[in-house]
Amino acid sequence: MTAPPHDARRGTSGTPLPDTQQGMRRRNLSRVMHAVAAHGPLSRAAVATRIGLTRAAVSTLVDELIRSGLLDELGPERPGNKVGRPGSALAVSGSGPVGIGAEVGVDHLSVCAVDLRGEVRARAVRQGDNRGRAPEPVLEELGALLRQVSDEARRAGLRPAGLAIAVPGLVARGTETVVRAPNLDWQDVDFGALLPGGLPLTVDNEANFGALAELWLGDGVPHDFLHVSAEIGIGAALVVDGRLLRGTRGFAGELGHVPVWPDGPACPCGGRGCLEQYAGEEAVLRAARLDPGADRVGLLAERAEQGDEDVRRALRDAGAALGIALTGAVNLLDPRSVVLGGALSRLAPWLLPSLEGELRRRTAGTTCAVAVSGLGSDGPLLGAAHSVVRAVLDDPAGAAA
Repeated sequence: MTAPPHDARRGTSGTPLPDTQQGMRRRNLSRVMHAVAAHGPLSRAAVATRIGLTRAAVSTLVDELIRSGLLDELGPERPGNKVGRPGSALAVSGSGPVGIGAEVGVDHLSVCAVDLRGEVRARAVRQGDNRGRAPEPVLEELGALLRQVSDEARRAGLRPAGLAIAVPGLVARGTETVVRAPNLDWQDVDFGALLPGGLPLTVDNEANFGALAELWLGDGVPHDFLHVSAEIGIGAALVVDGRLLRGTRGFAGELGHVPVWPDGPACPCGGRGCLEQYAGEEAVLRAARLDPGADRVGLLAERAEQGDEDVRRALRDAGAALGIALTGAVNLLDPRSVVLGGALSRLAPWLLPSLEGELRRRTAGTTCAVAVSGLGSDGPLLGAAHSVVRAVLDDPAGAAA
């Protein structure tokens, strides 16, 4: 998928880079990196054409990026039908910086390293229930996985450039603090204080990272969409004009705690009748009269494929509840599409009919397509790792410093 237009006037934090000669150089380095990452391999001449700079200026920038280990020179391009001397093809480095992404799930921990070419170079996973556990031992285990992945990356000649962590909870905007994670029963947890330092750290809601992964890696997703992800909890994130809408405090997207039936069952968030109590994994398992297993979603999908009517009815009801909750978001926000990720993507064949039926009945003359993510449950983890990669592309001078 073609990435949204890159605004080279802004750095990794989204704040404008200074309008000075140094700031202009950093912006132009970023423009070169994004051009090669999105369209490479490219010659210097092709880069100059794409970003509107002279070939001499681009050549100087490219030489700097090669010295920094961010670009590789692959050798002469194949001439094809071109006239004249072939240029030397450039590609983003496969042996330079990597983004380290991590996910703290309710029932798992996972870490991966992604290089500048978007390839996963190392990965580690620990399955296990984290509910009711204190943050300290969970993050200690996460730290062990981080060391394992970082060491594997370094043995391959790669350099970790930053760490981004996806969590199933509310993260105060601009901080590393999880204000509340109801399904973990965590409150005011400062990840920066509990994890070893050494790398720039970003902590964000898992639905936000899932939406960014869809934006950057998804196939044919528009730049305006509502991303819904579900495992044990349900989250959502809104992308508008290629940018994530975070809300004033960074808490936007708590779809799982939108009341579907106000007098319904109690929810760990303190409310009643929340969507998670009808469409979360455990709610669907209860409705289907199944005991939780190691692969909850796999069990539901297997039974549904076999025609188990209890499971199919539970999934239809979950789809209807999800459709009711989404109705308000679609009417209020008017996204071009809704994208189902996480566990929902695997269960989509049985969720979609009732979900789309509720949307048709309840939306105010709005046509909103519903798509299924191809990233599945890997979305938040990949989004986290790729956010670090994007930060390197946004400010290669800073990454090389």
